[in-house]
Amino acid sequence: MKTITLGGKLAAPQVGLGCMRVTGLSKTEMEAYYRLSMELGINFFDHADIYGKGGACESHFADSIGMNASMREKMIIQTKCGIRPGVCFDFSKEHILASVDGSLGRLKTDYIDILLLHRPDALVEPEEVAEAFEILLKSGKVRYFGVSNQNPYQIALLARYLGEGAIIANQMQLSITHCPMIDFGINVNTEKPEAIDRDNGTLDYCRLHNITIQAWSPFQYGFFEGVFIGDKKFPELNKKLDELAEKYNSTPTGIAVAWINRHPANIQTIVGTTNAGRLKELAAACDFTITRDEWYSLYMAAGKTLP
Repeated sequence: MKTITLGGKLAAPQVGLGCMRVTGLSKTEMEAYYRLSMELGINFFDHADIYGKGGACESHFADSIGMNASMREKMIIQTKCGIRPGVCFDFSKEHILASVDGSLGRLKTDYIDILLLHRPDALVEPEEVAEAFEILLKSGKVRYFGVSNQNPYQIALLARYLGEGAIIANQMQLSITHCPMIDFGINVNTEKPEAIDRDNGTLDYCRLHNITIQAWSPFQYGFFEGVFIGDKKFPELNKKLDELAEKYNSTPTGIAVAWINRHPANIQTIVGTTNAGRLKELAAACDFTITRDEWYSLYMAAGKTLP
């Protein structure tokens, strides 16, 4: 498994395992899935305190694998906080600290490798976030910090109080069919809808500030509208995916990940599959690199056009 360095600080596999759906696996299945993931070199597990009711996904993961100190030191655990479902987004010092303690207990660990702030809180007080992060860092409860779904100004506001380099990752939705952060960069100075800057240049900002983009929902189009692989809405894209899958002895899902991997930003893809066979396909996608022409051909097959 190819490794990248998150934020220039933490070595991690290029593919991480999203754990939002792990409660759909029995304890036996979860343990087997964990062991397969580790064998494939995918030792990165992405959680959130809202995955499963009351953090059920974190608890199920730790209980199923029989979490212990020896296992823990071989894996990288990332979790998120800041969403109070159906109530509000909450980046208050009190909520961040309480959320981390809850995740630590459910995950049966003494520390979180990376803590992400899940979705932007309109009422954020960056001074409070800085206080919470300092407490967590000094206590050893969290080693690194990041954000999710944030634009450059939101990150810069936090960085003013956290210090440059404190944020090592920004988790954003990204796929061949959902890539506004890429569309905007290609269509600068045109009147096309794709030229609208929807995120204030997040991709380039993160590259400039050594913040690793983590791609979530790499097979989705729209905002949870569905999976584009095999969907009749995308005939040209699926034809191209099949063609390249045959060339590289891969699968359409593998090629979809290889498309993200090809970007020079060294993006980490977070995959949420619970299918063992598919996980093997996605891990193998890190073993080859598609060409520049193939990257652009997939982009255009998804319905995009060049200026």
